Amino acid sequence: MGETATGTAAETAPDTDDQRDNRRWWTVVIFGYATLEGVALQVRGAVIPNLALTFGAPEWQLGLIAPAGTVGFLVVVTVVGAVVGRLDTRRVLLFGVVGTGVGALAMGLAPTFPLFLAAVVGRGVLRGAGRGTDRPLLSHLYPTQRGRFFSYYDMMWAAGATAGPLLAAAAIAVADWRWAYFALAAAFVPLVVLITRLDTPTVGGDDPLDLAELRRIGRRPEVGAMAVALFLSVGVEGGLFTWLTTYAGTQLPDTLATVSLSVMLAGYVPGRLLSGSVAERVGYVRLSVALAALTVPAIWYTFFVADGVALLAGAFAIGLTLSGLYPTLLAYGTEAVPEHSAPVNATASVTASAGIAVVPAAMGFAISGAGVARAMTLLVGLAALLLAVLVTTALLVGTVRDRPDSNSH
Repeated sequence: MGETATGTAAETAPDTDDQRDNRRWWTVVIFGYATLEGVALQVRGAVIPNLALTFGAPEWQLGLIAPAGTVGFLVVVTVVGAVVGRLDTRRVLLFGVVGTGVGALAMGLAPTFPLFLAAVVGRGVLRGAGRGTDRPLLSHLYPTQRGRFFSYYDMMWAAGATAGPLLAAAAIAVADWRWAYFALAAAFVPLVVLITRLDTPTVGGDDPLDLAELRRIGRRPEVGAMAVALFLSVGVEGGLFTWLTTYAGTQLPDTLATVSLSVMLAGYVPGRLLSGSVAERVGYVRLSVALAALTVPAIWYTFFVADGVALLAGAFAIGLTLSGLYPTLLAYGTEAVPEHSAPVNATASVTASAGIAVVPAAMGFAISGAGVARAMTLLVGLAALLLAVLVTTALLVGTVRDRPDSNSH
């Protein structure tokens, strides 16, 4: 990518000690950025009640925060995916890391809700540069272990997401919600220092993208299967992120219902660690089928069998099984066209964002008409459909490594 070394030789030649050290430190940067992004997402949700008190904003305005941070992100991550092969990776990633840190600071300093919302938009735009670059770079740092390191990347995001509400609670207890964003902004400083001091990664990078290559990527069945499966799997995640606590409130006391989502997110950490450790040995498609096959009964048990505190055990089980799907499916799609990992990453981001927007909204309509318990049947149906898509992919498309036209660095 950009000024990184290109070509097969750069990814297959033995590393020197300096190159191994450089690779490890770039991995620290990427994982650190993923962790802070997880923190930022859950801090935002945790401080919403305090935003209402500080700014006097009604619920309909508070509801604009999530789409405000998403629209700009999707535009930029798509653009970066298309042109990153012609850009300097270090500069784009540095721009994204600095920008997202400054955006967090601006959110903490905002004196009015419109300015807070503007900071959310700006941070989303700059986040698109960072997130459009970091995972593709990780793909080239570990070309034979994409599934493992994509899972570890998402595990670090999950660890940050689990810690986010704790940071918000600590800030509110000590001072007010703004200090959570000040602390978050300060945490980006070591990453900025590392990026400026590290040597440019000496790994293969994305090839420049043109229309013919874009068409070739679009014709890859692995990329299409990845996109459909991610729409479904992240749609299920979005439904759980939005409505799990609401459903738990019908089964548990308020104190336990409130932590139900944190319990599910806690399952993401060991879930992604385990899926990453076996991804290359099991195979991306087979692992995805196994995870989906376990997710269906986990969802069924949680919402149609579990009662009382057992619901929390079910939520943890869902997190444990569902969490490995995104990184494993992304690794599968990337393996098909590793020389264009950024466009595949952008495709995954767009389809995942569509799923996380559509499914919770559809469930909202179902809840309004039939209640939250009935709406949870949609999640079982989507998980079963996901399993069917993955089984079909395994039978008709197969693994990337077995395909004679596979382009693997």
